[in-house]
Amino acid sequence: MRSPRPAAGGAAHASGASDAAGTAHIGEADEAAAQATAAQLDRILAGDQRSAAERARDADRHPKETLLFFGLRPQMRVVEVWPGAGWYTEIIAPLVQQRGRYFAALPPADPQSRFITREQQAFREKLAARPDLYGGAEMTTLGPEGGDVAPPGSADLIVTFRSLHDWMAQGWAPRALKALYRALKPGGVLGVVDHRGKPGLAQDPSAKSGYVGEDYAIRMIEAAGFELSGRSEINANPRDTKDYPQGVWTLPPTYRLGAQDHEAYAAIGESDRFTLRFVKPAGGRS
Repeated sequence: MRSPRPAAGGAAHASGASDAAGTAHIGEADEAAAQATAAQLDRILAGDQRSAAERARDADRHPKETLLFFGLRPQMRVVEVWPGAGWYTEIIAPLVQQRGRYFAALPPADPQSRFITREQQAFREKLAARPDLYGGAEMTTLGPEGGDVAPPGSADLIVTFRSLHDWMAQGWAPRALKALYRALKPGGVLGVVDHRGKPGLAQDPSAKSGYVGEDYAIRMIEAAGFELSGRSEINANPRDTKDYPQGVWTLPPTYRLGAQDHEAYAAIGESDRFTLRFVKPAGGRS
């Protein structure tokens, strides 16, 4: 009569082989999904909704690589926070148009600010002009009191590009981050890109120069409940010395000094940026 011990060992071996095969299958499926998304992004990036000037900035902003790093997929419910003129909107919204959903979390309307009023009107007109690309997009709000950028616990991915320093300047970054945490599903991803400050330099809490220390940003975002799940150097720029008379706005695309040293700043390019991916813990509450 055979001992039961080898049989138990055989069963365990079979289970382990099955688990390994399952893990490999999941990995292959993820890779296939990433490749399919990359191909779709290539088509969108070449689309007629983007001007030649906008495409020229891809070399500084690396949209395809950045969005793939954040894990963007066509079936996701995605929130873009403070989309501005819609540079990233023209890429994200068409990708999720058919199978997912796009939310644009705008700053609060301000009738006293002609800049905000013009920008938001232009953004709404952009979306209305191309229902084939942006139909179904939903506008929400993120302001000093937070706000529901999407229904609580519903978003798969929230992305924010160069806005963290603005919230710091206005004194409500922690409230903004709590609002983003509330909107994400447990396991959902927050992707953050911003101008990276000099390592070791004490952080100005108001980020008056526009630069934010990477470690400072991580601590602040983790304090809102998120967990860091990845860093990328996709948007690094070692030419950026971060010591300009008008802060980061000295560089393109703003060129706050106008014609003064324009060619030198153009040669530097857009700022050095950190690219961080966070997750809302699986047990995280909305």
